[in-house]
Amino acid sequence: MNLPKPIKFEVERYVGGLSQFEKIKNPIKLSANESAFGASPKAIEAFEKEKNKILKYPESDSNLLREFLSEKFKIDSKRIICGSGSDQIFDLTCRIFLKPGDEVIVTEFGFIMHRIYASFCGAKILLAKENNFQASVDEILKKVTDRTKIVFIANPNNPTGTYLPKDEMIQLRKKLKSDILLVVDDAYFEFLNPDNFKSGLDLFKDFENVLVTRTFSKIYGLAGLRLGWGYSSREIIEAMYQIKPPFNVNRAALAAGVEAIKDDEWTMKAIEHNTLWAKKIFPILKEKKVITNEPSANFFLMNFNNTKINSEEVFKKLGKEGLILRELSQYKMPNSLRLTIGNKLANEHFMKIIESILK
Repeated sequence: MNLPKPIKFEVERYVGGLSQFEKIKNPIKLSANESAFGASPKAIEAFEKEKNKILKYPESDSNLLREFLSEKFKIDSKRIICGSGSDQIFDLTCRIFLKPGDEVIVTEFGFIMHRIYASFCGAKILLAKENNFQASVDEILKKVTDRTKIVFIANPNNPTGTYLPKDEMIQLRKKLKSDILLVVDDAYFEFLNPDNFKSGLDLFKDFENVLVTRTFSKIYGLAGLRLGWGYSSREIIEAMYQIKPPFNVNRAALAAGVEAIKDDEWTMKAIEHNTLWAKKIFPILKEKKVITNEPSANFFLMNFNNTKINSEEVFKKLGKEGLILRELSQYKMPNSLRLTIGNKLANEHFMKIIESILK
């Protein structure tokens, strides 16, 4: 009997961080870069208020949230599109720009979903080498051909925790051909504030050949609601609206998102918490000869090439103590783990255990 056959995509599947080990009660999950501080109480209250309205569809085009984003960041609401996580923005971008045979450039250890969505569209993925886990403008430019349609770059990058300074980001846009779309993933920008850094939105809000994406999953603590947004030219955003699913962002996410971006005091507390614990964890990792990034986001890349124990052993020993970190085999980063900065108890527990493991 003949049966319907789905198309087989030659695309790797995203593998999320492990959330639990067998026989471990209440594991401490430090694998997904979720917020340690949680969502604003005002966002949670807004979420609760929506529970009696779930029989009704949400706004199809997220108009209220777009207006608040426009006001907060001084940008044009007609150039904003909201999505079910910034992932959906990546998906829409690839679908409106790519056809089989086109080329997309990503950095060697860049966020893996960029290449996955591009692969769905039949694009050829070109990896630009990184220098010591940092993106290189020169290496990206070397990969450009007449078939290049999109360059993806997360800044700061996940999972490396490194970033390109603002001058290099501007240089990248200037040296790329004007008809190549530069997609800047701003997911972790709030955690970083050195003089030589600017977010993608601050750098490129007036450009028509750049798309900037942002998420509510990190600093705002709304990962479970799946909410993100993108900002680009009116032409690009209108093209996305042509194929965007109706009602793609749920009611609770829209309501919580509005209150989250309004609550600057809570956001600042979350940043301060992350900064405090990043400064406490970093010197311990360096002292124990773990190769890691300077604090730039809410996580650390940890490479164990200079220690007497490998990442697999560290992962198992931490797991026995209830700590779940992110293995990085999918990123082809051997002997490495990613650690999310957690709450006070989780961080103290991690520091105590990692010191005993690497003594």
